[in-house]
Amino acid sequence: MASNQQLSTQCLIFSIALVLFTLSSVAFNAIAQWPERPVRLVVTVGPGGAADALARNISNGFNQFNGGQPLIVENRPGAGGTIAATAVAREKPDGYTLFLAEVGPNAVSHTLTKLSYDPHTAFSPIIHVANLPAVILIRANLPYTTLGEFLSAAKQQPGKFNYASAGLGNWTHLYMAYLNSRAGTDQVNIVYKSGAEMLTALLRGDADTAIITVSTALGQIREGRIRSLAGIGTRPMRQLPDVPPVSQTLPGFDVSVWHGVVGPAGMDQTLIGRINSIFNQVLTSPSVRTSLTENQAAEIVGGTPQQFDAFIRSELKRWPEVVKATGIRPE
Repeated sequence: MASNQQLSTQCLIFSIALVLFTLSSVAFNAIAQWPERPVRLVVTVGPGGAADALARNISNGFNQFNGGQPLIVENRPGAGGTIAATAVAREKPDGYTLFLAEVGPNAVSHTLTKLSYDPHTAFSPIIHVANLPAVILIRANLPYTTLGEFLSAAKQQPGKFNYASAGLGNWTHLYMAYLNSRAGTDQVNIVYKSGAEMLTALLRGDADTAIITVSTALGQIREGRIRSLAGIGTRPMRQLPDVPPVSQTLPGFDVSVWHGVVGPAGMDQTLIGRINSIFNQVLTSPSVRTSLTENQAAEIVGGTPQQFDAFIRSELKRWPEVVKATGIRPE
């Protein structure tokens, strides 16, 4: 017969196992029922920008696949996206605060300024949503009609021209700084809050050039109010088939405006899988796909959390090396 001490030990072990089982069951049910309240998606730019439009397009289909809970877009512009990123990094990893990640705050800003978060460890990758085509634009009353002509003029007149960006480390700054470094030109960076504000600056003549997404600028390009010099990727742009890629002037130049969804570090892997599944369903919704591909000219990506994690890691390796090699510095 077991002694009283043995029986007490066995009862204690059983009680602990029961508690752990109950807690795991509660946690599993909470994940299976996620979301039970509205979810926030924090965006790095103000209303009207391409990232904001992308977020709102995917939010339109979100409640169709989760029992009706909305995805609320929250704009937190400033500091090249790091204000928004910092806020999300500090949140609970419960899936109710998510971040629309992009190259600046998630892969390069830490090389340009001191941050309160480490992009290598601060977030839980969930899904690579889409890539957006973008073009190098110039105000219409400048005489240059090709990228080569403009870069030649800029090289001969250092500091004469300026470009609009959405802040230090934002892709609109990073890619233009990269272009200037590759071309040996020196343009002055002027910071705005969104692609829409950057476009307005070009139209007013407050800025000479900018890299802006096709969806933001297409109407003004077709009306001749601004001029497109080149596309930043190597693939032809369906909306602007006659616009050549930068690589025709600067061989090897190939960048993309990527966006994905991440959450704070420490999220449960089952929860990540649940959220990934919902977003993949959103991206296959006909209405969302039409909004993204037709209205924003987007290349929809989707896929697994592991694929997006690997992609971010490759960007974290690529861009700090580019920043160092080209001498891009805080402004």
